[in-house]
Amino acid sequence: MKKFTVLCLAGLLILAFGATAYAAEAVKLDFRASGSIDAQTHLSVNVPPLNAAATPIYNSIPLDYRTFTLGRQDRALNRKVSYWDSRMSLRFEAAMGKELTGVLQFEIDSTRWGNSQGGIRPGSEAHATGVWATDRASIEVKYMYFDVGLPYIGIPAPMNVRVGAQPMAIRPWFFAATDGMGVSGGIKIDPVNINPFYFKPAEGFDWINDDVDIYGLQVNAKVSTFTVGGYGAYYNMNNYPMTNQPFTAVGAPGPYVRGVNEANLWWFGVYADGKAGPVNLQFDAGYDFGKVRAPSDVQAESVVYRGFASRLKVDYPWEKFNFGVIGMYASGSDANKTSTTGLPGSVTANSTNSTRVNGWMVPVGSEQGAASGESAVFYGTEPGASGGQGFGASHNYNQASKGAFGGTWFAKLYGSYKITPWYKITFQGLYIGDTTRNGNTIGNARRYVGPNFTAVQNGYLRDDDFIGVELDLMNEIQIYKNLTFKLFGGYLWAGNAMDLWSGSFGTGNFDMKNPWAIRTRLMYTF
Repeated sequence: MKKFTVLCLAGLLILAFGATAYAAEAVKLDFRASGSIDAQTHLSVNVPPLNAAATPIYNSIPLDYRTFTLGRQDRALNRKVSYWDSRMSLRFEAAMGKELTGVLQFEIDSTRWGNSQGGIRPGSEAHATGVWATDRASIEVKYMYFDVGLPYIGIPAPMNVRVGAQPMAIRPWFFAATDGMGVSGGIKIDPVNINPFYFKPAEGFDWINDDVDIYGLQVNAKVSTFTVGGYGAYYNMNNYPMTNQPFTAVGAPGPYVRGVNEANLWWFGVYADGKAGPVNLQFDAGYDFGKVRAPSDVQAESVVYRGFASRLKVDYPWEKFNFGVIGMYASGSDANKTSTTGLPGSVTANSTNSTRVNGWMVPVGSEQGAASGESAVFYGTEPGASGGQGFGASHNYNQASKGAFGGTWFAKLYGSYKITPWYKITFQGLYIGDTTRNGNTIGNARRYVGPNFTAVQNGYLRDDDFIGVELDLMNEIQIYKNLTFKLFGGYLWAGNAMDLWSGSFGTGNFDMKNPWAIRTRLMYTF
């Protein structure tokens, strides 16, 4: 940490002395504003809404769906869910020439038309513009940063620095899609781009090394018709899971209160985008590894992380048509070695301690689930619709999560046709499989061996391979240049890996109704 502080101070000194090169030239302020406002409708059966609580590594169907009492009417299982929501984004940019730009972006949300008082975050009005009578304090700061073009200091390469609350978007449909306070840089040495970054997700006590820090680097280069790159990120989490300040206590001795666990997690990835003959290719592969350790005064085994994922997209545009195929595989964990959370001291389905997480994970707070947009039902939001809906829409702001992909694989075929300049239709189908071992990524069906076995033995999870087949239809209509309307939906024929357990061996496992969803989005951009 001390080395990093010294480097930051050195960088600021370079800025301070180098800026005199520009002082003699008067620069006029260029002020710009842009944004969007939308209104969305949702109608579905057995498709979870934005599900920040769905953080388990397996058995990921939320509580309202996977535990219930027969005959009760207060659960969402097999019932129609319908609601409206809205979001406004307002962005301001203040540029002083090419060397200096400040960005301030706000978001104003109504997660439901008819929000309850207080919104979805305790103690705030965030996302609660939909409260009746409005007048809510629900304006959120999304971004607040400035970009600086570094003056020439003897290195013959353009360099820039971005400081403040900014996006951390590295292959967001696959890896990291989040925002936070940090410093990132850009160095361009043709044909190579080098992007180091540092982010601060959590600050504990100022006098104790209990913070959470992210260090990373992304490098890419233009090679023929392709952009080829790679990235690495190190998450040094001295409090894990992360909680709001002050960090959660565990009653540890000493002059200060420590967090629950510590984690050192790494991610490495490679990618390639480009054109090979008539087709467009997009490839991603990633690997995560590390360890989560319990405090020394807590009797719990450490948990080792090892996971991987890959995705390949092939597009073939032809006149007004576009045809494509996508394949994705993400490793799943072993439910005999991993609890639903994977945390030290937690217990697996067969009553042993959690020791390993072999499933693919995405970093803390990554909204990869919503950014992936692979389908309308299972993998969450289709591209171009805000929010998150689906079994893959797992945003975990406290610890690493499986995101949309962990524990699953899919093969997807799609085709689109631009019928007129203002109307486009897309049809797609997915075959979705399960990669979790000795359990299922989504469902929680159990094996029933018989009355002569113990409850623990009868409680072992069932292991299935088939999640389902999904078909989606999307319509995109350009009403005006700045006004679009989207109507899309999908139907999932659920497989055995989606089965649920009734909570009683006398009742056994059962099939939920096949999930389906219909959504619309009307959006004005300016």
